Amino acid sequence: MMTKGLSRKHVIIPISSKNNMKFMKNSSIHVANINRSLRNANSEVLMDFIWSDPLGITVVTTKVSLQLDLQIIEQYVKNADNINTLQVEVSWLPQFKSYLKIIGISYFPHGNSQDWLTSSNVEEIIKQNQIFNNITLASKPCVIKVLPKSYMSIIWINIWDVQSRSRAKSLINWCFNIRRYITTIRGANMNPGVSQCKNCWK
Repeated sequence: MMTKGLSRKHVIIPISSKNNMKFMKNSSIHVANINRSLRNANSEVLMDFIWSDPLGITVVTTKVSLQLDLQIIEQYVKNADNINTLQVEVSWLPQFKSYLKIIGISYFPHGNSQDWLTSSNVEEIIKQNQIFNNITLASKPCVIKVLPKSYMSIIWINIWDVQSRSRAKSLINWCFNIRRYITTIRGANMNPGVSQCKNCWK
């Protein structure tokens, strides 16, 4: 499952509210000028329109912008008349969260109840495993027991993804080792990330 939000065809440019008002007065002219700059750079991306929001301005494009497109758009905004360049921040594309779970590992991987699996352990293991290259965690992993009397655990991981969910899809059903256990990655619904009491398991 993935959170809903802006699509990757939106470019967010954080600017001050004062700059925002000045820029939006001539938004139709800016659209035409930015499209001219994009065409001159042989970009496949064109701009549809701009809107104002609390973060700054949002540019809506025909395709997902590449790094060069972002630079062209951002540079145009910084060079626009009456705009304070120092109050224009780096442009970025929206990201989405995808939810996964890792199954098949003991809650006490060394067989010792004093040595249970922690979020920090899991985070370190993920960083060292090549299948997680180019994957960024959106929050700390959450480790819980399958059932109060079970020795097995579920590890919930939230990752930053793109709208197509391609990063999550590339991980689902992969098996990898955590210590002496062979674990499997599955897709998951959004989990609340609420800590679990180690006494009552609620």
